[in-house]
Formats: sequence, structure tokens, C-alpha cells
Amino acid sequence: MKLLSNHLYIVSTPIGNLDDITLRALKVLKNSDIILCEDTRRSIKLLNHFKIKKKLISYHKFNEKKQLAGIIKYFKEGKILSLISDAGTPLLSDPGKFLVSKCLEEKIEITPVPGASSITSALSVSGFSDKFLFYGFLPKKENELEKVLTILSTNIYTQVFFVTAKKINFYINAFKKFFSGRKIMIAKEITKIHETFIRQEIDELKSFNNSIKGELTVVISENNIKSKIIDEEKIVNKIKKYLKNYSLKDTVNLILETEKINKKKIYNLCLKIKNEKNR
Repeated sequence: MKLLSNHLYIVSTPIGNLDDITLRALKVLKNSDIILCEDTRRSIKLLNHFKIKKKLISYHKFNEKKQLAGIIKYFKEGKILSLISDAGTPLLSDPGKFLVSKCLEEKIEITPVPGASSITSALSVSGFSDKFLFYGFLPKKENELEKVLTILSTNIYTQVFFVTAKKINFYINAFKKFFSGRKIMIAKEITKIHETFIRQEIDELKSFNNSIKGELTVVISENNIKSKIIDEEKIVNKIKKYLKNYSLKDTVNLILETEKINKKKIYNLCLKIKNEKNR
């Protein structure tokens, strides 16, 4: 297989089971001059397994901008470069965006070499709709997470997320709040010996113990529940009642505990009623 010089190959690698590497990926890696790796310590194990000896350059989220000039220089020397991540398809919640953008700017050709992906692997066994949205890693801070999920919860399609196992219970609580009524599948160690798929109604999902480790792929089902007609008169009466004894902020939170309505909408309604009351 003859590769093109002055060319970047985006190569997918296995997400756990080394047998999942494609023949084309092996040919590209064996014929590359340089392989850009998210973590050379992890990539060397994969490459050694397939007896591939090439120059490796560390390319990760902490140095990807700094490395650009040196990498572009290799292309101008006519070198063939491949980009791999620690596992799966590069650029999907992995480094590479800046490099691809720079290559396009410099008129350097880019070729994808498709293969394993935890996103499509999890989706394929979920049983949910194939119309989906992939977000990537969810925010770790509660206020940022709530902002994101407030928007995403209005999306009716299947949704795929990455989360760290050590914070899974934090995310479960958020999922119950924003995706009540939907189903969930949590995929752990896909393609590995201890591959596990946990399927459950979100509202019935229990907390995990601390033994679960690594990164998880979470798939939330499409929303098949028809929106309930909001009884605005009932909510207005509740707000008036709460405002007699509670602050505006507390009133908003009390309403949100029983009514699944956009927080901003409730806040504006509470503010309107409070202002009318003070006239």
C-alpha cells in the first residue's frame, strides 16, 4: 500500500480488543514516517503488539497548539504522518481539531481511516433510536452541568455522553432530574473481557458503589413521552401561596420540585407575580 506524502491520516485504533484493528489501519501505520500519539506510553503497547516501529511524537490536549509548527514542518519535508488517540477514533472527545484545521489552512490533505468507536458500539446495542446526538464529556461542575442539560433535555433524540466512572452517581442524579421518563444504558469496558451493559429506566436507576473505574459511555433514549399540558392556573396559585412565606429563589426551587418546566420560564413567571403583588 503506497501512502501519499505531505499527507495526514486520521487512524482509528481499538477501544479495548486489539483484534478490532483494521487491516487498512495496520498498513497505514506501518507505512507512516511519524505517528502522533495522545499518550506514547499507551500507543507503544499497541504498536509493539503489531511489530510497528516508527518515530512517535506526543500530541495531546496540553501541547497540541505548541506542537503545530514542528508538525507542519514535517509535512513540508514530504513526510507521511498518522494521528492516533489512546483508543477509538481521533478528534471525538480527543485532541486533533487544531491540527486538522491547520492542515486545511496549509492545503495539506487529510484522510480518515475508520474503525472502532465507543459511540457507535454503544449505540448499536442500546435498542434506542438511531437518530442521535453525541455530546462527549459532560461538565464536572454542577452549575455548568445544569446549564448543558437544561438545553439537551429539550432534544427528543437519543443522546450519547462520556462520563468518568468516579463521578457516575453525580451524573445519575442529574439525569433523573432532566431526563425523567426516559431509558438509559451505561456501557463499561466495551470489547474488553469485563464488558458490561447496564440497562434501566432512568427513574429507577440506583447509585453505584465506588469500585467502578475508568470511562463510561452513557446512552439516553429518545423521548417518546408526549408533553403534558401545563396547568398554568394551578402553578400561578402555587407561586402566590409560596411567595407569602418564601423568597423568590426558594419559590422557584419549590415549584421545580413538583413541576417539570424550564427553570427560566418559572423564574420569569414568579418575578412577574411578585412585581404585580408589590404594585
